[in-house]
Amino acid sequence: MKQEDIDQNIKYLELLSKSFPTIASASTEIINLSAILHLPKGTEHFLADIHGEYKAFRHVLKNASGNIKRKVNELFGNTLRDAEKRELCTLIYYPEEKLQLIKSTDEELNDWYRITLHRLISVCRDVSSKYTRSNVRKSLPTESSYIIEELLLERTDDTNKAAYIDTIIDTIISTGRADNFIIVLANVIQRLAIDQLHILGDIYDRGPGAHIIMDTLDGYEKWDIQWGNHDISWMGAAAGNGALICNVIRLSLRYYNLTTLEEGYGVNLVPLATFAMETYKDDPCIEFQPRLSGGAKKQDSKTTQLTAQMHKAITVLQFKEEARIFNRNPHWGLKKREPLNAINFSKGTITIEGKEYPLTSCMFPTIDPKNPCRLTKGEELLMSKLRRSFKMSEKLQRHIQLLLQHGGMYEICNGNLLFHASIPLNEDGSLKNIEIFPGQEYKGKELMHQIEMLIRTAFQDDPDESEKRYATDYFLYLWCGPDSPLFDKSKMATFERYFIADKNTWHEEKGYYYKLRESPKIVDGILDAFGVKGENRHIINGHVPVHASSGENPIKAEGKLMVIDGGFSQAYHKETGIAGYTLVYHSRGFQLVQHEPFTSTEDAIRLGTDIKSTTQIVEMSSHRMLVEDTDKGKELKAQIADLQMLLYAYRHGYLKENKGNILL
Repeated sequence: MKQEDIDQNIKYLELLSKSFPTIASASTEIINLSAILHLPKGTEHFLADIHGEYKAFRHVLKNASGNIKRKVNELFGNTLRDAEKRELCTLIYYPEEKLQLIKSTDEELNDWYRITLHRLISVCRDVSSKYTRSNVRKSLPTESSYIIEELLLERTDDTNKAAYIDTIIDTIISTGRADNFIIVLANVIQRLAIDQLHILGDIYDRGPGAHIIMDTLDGYEKWDIQWGNHDISWMGAAAGNGALICNVIRLSLRYYNLTTLEEGYGVNLVPLATFAMETYKDDPCIEFQPRLSGGAKKQDSKTTQLTAQMHKAITVLQFKEEARIFNRNPHWGLKKREPLNAINFSKGTITIEGKEYPLTSCMFPTIDPKNPCRLTKGEELLMSKLRRSFKMSEKLQRHIQLLLQHGGMYEICNGNLLFHASIPLNEDGSLKNIEIFPGQEYKGKELMHQIEMLIRTAFQDDPDESEKRYATDYFLYLWCGPDSPLFDKSKMATFERYFIADKNTWHEEKGYYYKLRESPKIVDGILDAFGVKGENRHIINGHVPVHASSGENPIKAEGKLMVIDGGFSQAYHKETGIAGYTLVYHSRGFQLVQHEPFTSTEDAIRLGTDIKSTTQIVEMSSHRMLVEDTDKGKELKAQIADLQMLLYAYRHGYLKENKGNILL
């Protein structure tokens, strides 16, 4: 080691010496970190496009996309019948509920406890083998950590310890603690089966439980999210963007899923209901009848009509709010997407791209044909109340902060580039320059970074007011702007789908990313631009449902790109033919899991049914990957190098040991 290296880093070494004040403590840490490098790589779990379907999400989280079932099959092979393995898996997924069912039917409960505890310990020992004892200990509840550690560390094939282990288990049963230990072991298995959870966007909209998903993630230890367009819509609404407040409510009414809004976040929709009943009392609102999906129950005709009236009221208000924002930001080039200004109210037609189309209806009691986008006094008051309701929802604001803390526009992890939808490209596949601020263009990685910083500006307390206003406005561009990495289509045909029968007007031309992503050369170019290294590097994203029923393959560009739209939303199942994909990346490689629709939690507990999944091996490593092969391994190697430099400094007198600073 060169003296100049020590001289250049002496200040840092002095700081490091406070944590490792002696040669012994620094050496111990080097030994510890070096050993960790040779543990198997932790399992990563990739999900996308959950869309409020919290029951399916929690089940996939509990079964780790079949990873736990795979472990059980590997451990017990032909020694257990399929029914027994299925029962064990269900117990791991839903320990409290399954225990109640077993206790009501099994007469030999003590024997069942004894057998089950041994099996759970075997599974727990297997999933914990990738972690240090310290990490496993952190996953255990304090009151039972000592006993479980003993059970995990001692093996039943050691004749000297067999009686010791049997006595521990018998005592657990005789003291009435078996239920507690089964629940603890099941929860530990769930936590340790997955080392890192990646969510590639779209927690929100369509399904009824986005707030429950966020509560679940709040208690999850290691997760990240690459924001999706529907997440951005809710983030914009929480920041006070009027158009996106309307958009969030509109989509909730369209799919008749008001649970997240009303029960989850306490958003008061009574002012909207009152306004809609008064304003649209004579309007059949045929185009705005709600679609029942995501478990929504059929409503009586009176409720359905009120929902349709609210749906229309908030949709018209959204078009007006969008026009306000488009006018404030002319450089977006979206003034042409102000449909109310293109209507001929006397003829009941609209002109789009030079062609006139008849409207399916032309009842707009809140629109002044001379100034179509101006809000009425009633709409102004309604908008004020709705904005206040979103801004004052403590739980919504807390969940948005979680998205900010754990999320971003993209992530690079272990040779994989993760994002929700697209990277804007030119026709030749080169990165497209996008104007975010007037006169300021960015592309690729810098584009994603600048957008992320702008999003964060909307939630800061100290920025310039004009900057914060623009940041809040920009959420709308991210939702529907043609060059938005979260949209990347020619237009958002919301108005056309409601009011024009000609489906040709509904077409939203996809950007070049979607057209060129089958090319390995294009994908490699994107990976190069983001600085992703390694032979086995990939892009992983969601956003666009994979039409498996028509033969579409989620693996593209010769394996370099994987599309894993989770397809959780029931609204997509008829279109795709499946319930989407999830991805597991363990120490032996990638496995893509294709899911059938989830039936119910009740069926899973009572009948032992699981999501029917088909596992496709995407890419297997020639050797078992270790921690040293990961990004974490690079960090640990850098830490080891620093500690070795510290040892050199101690041994050659550059720094003195402080043996009085050792924590005993």
